[in-house]
Amino acid sequence: MSGVFRLAIVDPQDNSREALKETLSDLDFVWLESECTRYELFAEIVTQTRPDVIIVALDADPDRALRLVEEMGDLVPTTSILVTSGTADSALILRALRVSAKEFLTCPIDVTELKNALNRIGHATNGASGEKSQRCVAVAVAGASGGVGATSLAVNLGCVLARDERNHVVLVDLDLVLGDMDIFLDSMPDYTLADVALNAARLDLPLLKQSLTRHGSGVYLLPRPLTIEDANILNEDGLRRVLSLLKASFTHVIIDISKGYTALDLAALESADEVFLVTQLDLPGLRNVVKLTRCLDQMDGLSDKLKIVANRVGRSDGQIGFKKAEETIGKQFFWKLPNDYRVMIEMRNNGVPLIERSPRAALTQEIVALAESMPGGSASARGVRTSLTSRWLSFWPSADRTDVGSTAEHF
Repeated sequence: MSGVFRLAIVDPQDNSREALKETLSDLDFVWLESECTRYELFAEIVTQTRPDVIIVALDADPDRALRLVEEMGDLVPTTSILVTSGTADSALILRALRVSAKEFLTCPIDVTELKNALNRIGHATNGASGEKSQRCVAVAVAGASGGVGATSLAVNLGCVLARDERNHVVLVDLDLVLGDMDIFLDSMPDYTLADVALNAARLDLPLLKQSLTRHGSGVYLLPRPLTIEDANILNEDGLRRVLSLLKASFTHVIIDISKGYTALDLAALESADEVFLVTQLDLPGLRNVVKLTRCLDQMDGLSDKLKIVANRVGRSDGQIGFKKAEETIGKQFFWKLPNDYRVMIEMRNNGVPLIERSPRAALTQEIVALAESMPGGSASARGVRTSLTSRWLSFWPSADRTDVGSTAEHF
């Protein structure tokens, strides 16, 4: 089971069903995959969609509903069953638990009780399988200014993670006007974020998957709209819906946000588990890091997941040293990526990810190491990684200096 629970509910009574849906909307780790108003049709829906959890409301016809619960226990034994009722009758609770129900909640359902019940179901499922399931990790990659390499990092990080067959990785291009993730992967997508936004009201997992483009590396891509006019189609609620669906289906969601820090970008940052803020070691970039961190620190929960990544390290064109840079931004760098013009320009011009075109390059190795450091990091990438990962850093002294490495830019 992923970090997002895929749910299916059945309740013939409109009032209680709508109340349950409203309660579910308050939980960002829940995706309502299907709903049904008739007990006799629910079995077919569940066997087709295979949700993580099904919720059966008993009050319309308790006997028929409990027979359905028992039937579900046989049809989809790996799916957890939660039942609800407006009465807390002990005999009814006992009957429900005897026919495979995992949890019993009394209506009206309290959101905290529902959250706790789902958490217990998740822990029980993980324990029964003998291993901890891998939750989805959503990463937002942001740039301190344009051209600092945020898109390059997002694309190549995703391709490294996708090399592990246990990982399912999707890239989301949220630069709705000038995004170029598709160019980095030499792809011509059939569908874009605009198509997804136009169908947001009826969006489900199958429809969303049809809108994705799969690259040869194994990574999936949801690109920006094809025209500038379509950039305004997507709103924050639609984006949150898309991201929730992606979290339910993938182990890693990597979002390349725009440099405008729009309402959509802020919604993506809030939805992310980690935020990589990419900068160069120059005064404009570091100044923007200070400005952005002050702003993001005011948003609940963002300061704890914000990580600063230094890019193009080793240029000899007057870069500010690490010690001075960290004093300037008031934070330590989370990661440092070396400058390598030749490798990066070949990747961009050919549309081939670094892990495929230059797996032994120092730049590639640092991105591999970054992937390994993440939750659910790529195990297969460790076989590609060499001692080059740390060798380039051994040439970077602790003292402030600016004359190391290539003179050319890459990202």
